[in-house]
Amino acid sequence: MTSTPVMPSRDSTLAHDRAGSGEALVLVHPLGADRVVWEPVMERLAAHHDVIAVDMPGFGESPELPEDVPATARGIAAEIGATLDSLSVGRAHVAGISLGGWVALEFAKSDRCLSVTGLCAAGFWARPLGPRPEAARGAAQALVAPLRLILQSERARRLMLRGTIAHPERVPPAAAYRLVRSYALSPGFARANAEMRKSLFEGFEDIRVPVTLAWADRDRLVSPPRSVASGVHTVRLHDCGHVPTWDSPDQVAAAILQTTARAARPVSSGA
Repeated sequence: MTSTPVMPSRDSTLAHDRAGSGEALVLVHPLGADRVVWEPVMERLAAHHDVIAVDMPGFGESPELPEDVPATARGIAAEIGATLDSLSVGRAHVAGISLGGWVALEFAKSDRCLSVTGLCAAGFWARPLGPRPEAARGAAQALVAPLRLILQSERARRLMLRGTIAHPERVPPAAAYRLVRSYALSPGFARANAEMRKSLFEGFEDIRVPVTLAWADRDRLVSPPRSVASGVHTVRLHDCGHVPTWDSPDQVAAAILQTTARAARPVSSGA
């Protein structure tokens, strides 16, 4: 199945890939990446849904937010709503990784959300992503010119992606290049990273749709919080890192699809 890329324009707020049919499912990538992270699961998800994998503002091919709009998870969620408006999509399921998971949870507070899946979601720790990433980004920026050639090497992919992916050898060279380049050069990185570190997610009680939080057992950046709201379904992703889509597309797709299937059943308040 082939997805259709759409660049941002007056009629589409965020760049995105779109494939499949059925109820809409929005996919939101992690900080420092772009929508390429969803390639391993697009076909699986598009067999059941109208899948819309977006680039967050200032990442991939999406423009940055205006300077007077904070690059918070809530602000990014609003851009997703605007993109759905431009596509004449009323309600949608949403899933996201890391910061994208937090964005998904913020979107889930609206009456437009059908279900939400957070994969290794940010928003639950005072120091997300461990140490500040400025030094690592600087090193990546210095390597941008030869990156495409360097990342043909499986050894290089292991070295550069092992912090976020348990099995970097499973990432194709072209996708690895997009990941590292996005991490190094995304103009929206600094603002989104700064905002992410200022607060924590609050408001499970405002979510009235099925919620799944999935945690990877080889995640080097985040771990499951000690407690979550009642009604939140938790899943363990086995042999997966912080960005689990290449590590185990089957587990990731299953976590999302099991959540979207739950949307047809009543859920308790706060779930």
